[in-house]
Amino acid sequence: MRRLFIVFLLALIGLSAVAMWLKPSRMHSGKIVLSYACVDFWAKREQVALFEKLNPQYEVKIDVGNTESEKVIVQSLAGVGPDFFNAYSASQAAAFINVGIAWDITEEMKAAGIDVAGDTWPATHSFVLRAGRVYGFPYAAHTDALFFNKGIFDSLGIPYPASPLTHDAFLDLAKKLTVRDENGRVKHYGFIFRRDIHWLDLMRQWGGRVYSSDGTRCELDIPENIEAVQFLCDLVWKYRVSPSPAEETSMATSGGWGSGPVTLFGGGRAAMALGGRYFLVPFRQKDQYPNLRLGVADYQFGPKPGHSGYAGCVMINRNSPLREHALAYLKYMASVPYNELVNSQADGMAPVKRFAATEAFLHNPAHPEEDRNEVWRQVLETSVPEEVSPFINGAVASRIIAEQLDLAFGNQKTAAEALKAAAQQINVEIAKKMRKRADF
Repeated sequence: MRRLFIVFLLALIGLSAVAMWLKPSRMHSGKIVLSYACVDFWAKREQVALFEKLNPQYEVKIDVGNTESEKVIVQSLAGVGPDFFNAYSASQAAAFINVGIAWDITEEMKAAGIDVAGDTWPATHSFVLRAGRVYGFPYAAHTDALFFNKGIFDSLGIPYPASPLTHDAFLDLAKKLTVRDENGRVKHYGFIFRRDIHWLDLMRQWGGRVYSSDGTRCELDIPENIEAVQFLCDLVWKYRVSPSPAEETSMATSGGWGSGPVTLFGGGRAAMALGGRYFLVPFRQKDQYPNLRLGVADYQFGPKPGHSGYAGCVMINRNSPLREHALAYLKYMASVPYNELVNSQADGMAPVKRFAATEAFLHNPAHPEEDRNEVWRQVLETSVPEEVSPFINGAVASRIIAEQLDLAFGNQKTAAEALKAAAQQINVEIAKKMRKRADF
């Protein structure tokens, strides 16, 4: 097996060498061309366009063909990788650092007067910092808050929720806001959430964790985690204020709204929903959601304040001959224009903390209907970064957890049974990785 892997690796390196020979010139119309491996979408194109406007000596080519971490690693090691690239999870960022393709830019950022650890949100630090060294810069910061539909609240004569909304008050609201017709069919649920990610937020609020401090053991089956996940399951099966997986699918099919919390909440099928600031992107499309009036609140369903933060970051290929030029893009991401653009786009929060306190953010003149913007700052201030273990691939762990949570939310297992099974499977994978490292 090892011999086959070596042959495969050599073949990839050979193909990369051919790609390097065929690679186009790094100059175009008198500009230095930088290659950026990332997902191509409207917000990223606007960000790149602003960089080019502010730095006319550069042209940035978005490379959508090399967003997979394996491709980035192999090509970068072979000397033909992108000049800079995105990491979309903390485990992916750790992989780029571990194999040595992420450039350590600690001194370069310090020389530019940028204090990455001090300036950015703590929720992003698991992406860009390792043992006090800097390996990237977050392109945005994310966390989730509680959206509520003002129209539904007003129609029922219910006051808007307090911020933060606590456990008992939330449960009372969710029951009142779950409305059924004369045949018992649900007009709208009180609450909707994403089953694949929001257990993490609740886990924080019950004081739980995923891994031991050294990452050598998965601890999903501790009582705090079980209580948090069981609370979410009870919202579906005990209190009936949130849709089951089958009910959510049925609503999407019969109502013509599409699937997922964004479209179901936007279509009036739920009065409250957990979601990130990116929810605002589709909700600003008044042709799609003409009557939607939104509010947002902090929430604390468990006994402790806290939220799960998530992010993404940009890293520079250490082997790029243009790495010093690529550094200009990361410096741009710490600037006023970039951070103001991210805030205005609403696809997350500006990575630099101080921009969550500006007048332009708190009272966006283009969207005066978006009140309570200070909530996003408050939630991010209590958000902690994604947990990772160096002994398991993050994608593998996520798959195992998702499979077990599907059984819990489908009422086929209790929360305790699901989390115990997930912890056992993950610990088997961790043990395998630790044995391999010991043998090596």
